[in-house]
Order: sequence, then C-alpha cells, then structure tokens
Amino acid sequence: MKRSTGGGGPHPLERRIPMRDFSKSLPMALLRAREAVMKQFRPSLRRHGLTEQQWRILRALSAVDAIEVTELARVACLLGPSLSRILRDLEARQLIDRRTAKAGLRRGVVSISQKGLKLIELVAPTSEVIYAAITESYGAHKLVALQDMLATLENSLATLEAMEGTSPESKR
Repeated sequence: MKRSTGGGGPHPLERRIPMRDFSKSLPMALLRAREAVMKQFRPSLRRHGLTEQQWRILRALSAVDAIEVTELARVACLLGPSLSRILRDLEARQLIDRRTAKAGLRRGVVSISQKGLKLIELVAPTSEVIYAAITESYGAHKLVALQDMLATLENSLATLEAMEGTSPESKR
C-alpha cells in the first residue's frame, strides 16, 4: 500500500530503504491485531473502572495464590516502574494485597484480595460474551490455531535469543 507524494511516483525514500513495506512489518501487524481485539474489551473495562494494565494484573493474580512482583511484571508484560504505580492504585482500591517475601525482605509478593476476586467475577461474564463474539466472528479453529502459532513464535524467538546468548539488537 505505497502512497505517492503527488509527484506521480513513490516517495523518494521508499526507493532507498531496503526494508519490507511498513504494512508488512510483524510488530505493526501484531499491534493492529491487538488493537482490534482490545477495542472489544475496553468498554467493559471502563464500565468497571479498570485500565487494560490493571485488568491484566488482576487476571494474572486470579490464576495464582501469590506471586513475586518481578514475576508478575514478566507474566503481565509490564515494566517495573509502571507495575509499581499500578499496584499502588490497586492496593488503594483494596483489590490486591501486598507483603514482603519471607525469603528476602527486599522482595514483594502480591495476591488478589477478596474484593479483587469479586470484581473479576463481575467482569468475567461480559468478558466471556466478548470472547464468544470474537470466536464466532473469526472461527473457533482459527482462533486456536492463531494462539498456537503465537505461542510457537514466542518460543522460537526465545530459543533464538538463548542460542545467540543475547538478542540481535544488543549485538549492535
């Protein structure tokens, strides 16, 4: 989908940049797909006073008894400083409980509170209706295949980094 600058041909830089078309960029395709999915969920989250990041944290916490903050950052795909701010907000709303790990006084452990679980139970039915609509629209088999392919992509890239000892970007 190349656009011209009005001069009758492609933009001069397009001829000199030896890269795939921007619309074919894997990170952009994944971001566009994520945005299309999240558009379905945002209204429900807003109705319950939640951000996407807060919801990710509550969902992650609902799957475990307790988790160290660093591990929560990893599973919820959040950076430490953002996570700290979000945890403060969730704790102020009494949706989570925080304590110090027994193994190390500098390590924090987080768990979902009863109030947090009740909020999950309140949001869950709408979330499942949205998932059903997505599944109906896209197709159950295709959705399972997509999730499998994404997991395979993630694992293959993790393996690639492990084999090289570092990411390709850090070698520059």
